[in-house]
Amino acid sequence: MDNESVREKFKHNPKLKKFIDWVIMNQVETRPRWFIRLLAPLYQHRGKHSVIHHSARMDTPPYRIFSLGDYSVVESFACINNAVGDVIIGDHTRIGLHNTIIGPVDIGSHVNLAQSITVTALNHNFDDTNKRIDEQGVSTNPVTIEDDVWIGANAVILPGVTIGEHCVVAAGAVVTKDVPPHSLVAGVPAKVMKQI
Repeated sequence: MDNESVREKFKHNPKLKKFIDWVIMNQVETRPRWFIRLLAPLYQHRGKHSVIHHSARMDTPPYRIFSLGDYSVVESFACINNAVGDVIIGDHTRIGLHNTIIGPVDIGSHVNLAQSITVTALNHNFDDTNKRIDEQGVSTNPVTIEDDVWIGANAVILPGVTIGEHCVVAAGAVVTKDVPPHSLVAGVPAKVMKQI
């Protein structure tokens, strides 16, 4: 059985999907990660010589795509979550210490993320003042990081952003808008400082 057929089986079976959500992302108590480590090879794509460090938190249910390219690394204490959208990471890419990635996110090849970076395509809805925020669901807007990008420590990449190829995002920057290729951006909110 290939990855796609496993994913489709989970996607089209509501009871199985609910069970997987309960096991992986229980609201009341943290579940052990042995379940994911045991079943992940059945539905995740991990490229040649790729590494996911043991302490990385992989909230990657089988009904969404998680793909890690050849020679890519997910460092210790990183958190990858594809529960609301696919997470695709290219070849020769490094996801640094304590990074958080919440899909849908597409990261290209030869991308380096320093430590403590947040890349999120998810927002919680909060329009209805008569409902608690946690009852209003979420919305997503995909994030794309193209090839050959360096993102400095503690940067935040917000929903809907595309970072063009060969860019540098300075440490501590909060990226709220698209970044054109060959740019250096810095600040809160991030602005183009120069072309590189």
